[in-house]
Amino acid sequence: MNASETAAERNVDDAEIGKFGALAATWWDPEGEMAPLHVLNPVRLRYIERAAGGLKGLAALDVGCGGGLLTEGLAKGGAKALGIDLAEESVEVARQHAAQAKLAVDYRVVAAEDLAAERPESFDLVCCLEMLEHVPDPARTVRACADLVRPGGSVVFSTINRNAKSWALAIVGAEYLLRLLPRGTHDYARFIRPSELDRWSRGAGLEAADVSGLRYDPWLKTASLGRDIDVNYLMHCRKPA
Repeated sequence: MNASETAAERNVDDAEIGKFGALAATWWDPEGEMAPLHVLNPVRLRYIERAAGGLKGLAALDVGCGGGLLTEGLAKGGAKALGIDLAEESVEVARQHAAQAKLAVDYRVVAAEDLAAERPESFDLVCCLEMLEHVPDPARTVRACADLVRPGGSVVFSTINRNAKSWALAIVGAEYLLRLLPRGTHDYARFIRPSELDRWSRGAGLEAADVSGLRYDPWLKTASLGRDIDVNYLMHCRKPA
């Protein structure tokens, strides 16, 4: 990454990186700021494992890995996992936690676009969860994910739909009323409709195989998959062989 490049050229919002970097120390606290992710993570992992036809032996990439919750899950499932993020504080937390857990997980501070130029078609599985809504040009990130996966491989995205219901639940409810997330975590204008994500994926040479809703119950602190994609959803894409 060239230091002289602007944030827009790097497809990064420095304010977003700073925001999540400041939360780095809370990633592994199941009662802290990232508590909902600890509930969602096992459900996300089951979806990914089913989409990929199993994790054992796969070269897997976690784009926007944060503190490594998903990356470690991929590794525990038998994948050779690499997590990447531009928040250096979060990556350091991820490295320390993996070392303490004696897990063979690699982490790098690098943009997906730069890694795609360096290592095209190097991964059997690419995951990009809760990240697209935090970058200036999500279509570029989708293309980078497509460039990183091998023919015949899978890419799994997750993000938030853009409609009145998602605004009410993901922002008003989660950030202001229930305080499940820090205020300002999300920007409604950056939420992504499934049709938009499908269009970007097809434009990058991927084929959508499934779209499933991801529901979080703040009262019971449970998560589940379903067909309701009005708020959070996962999309599994394949790269034709």
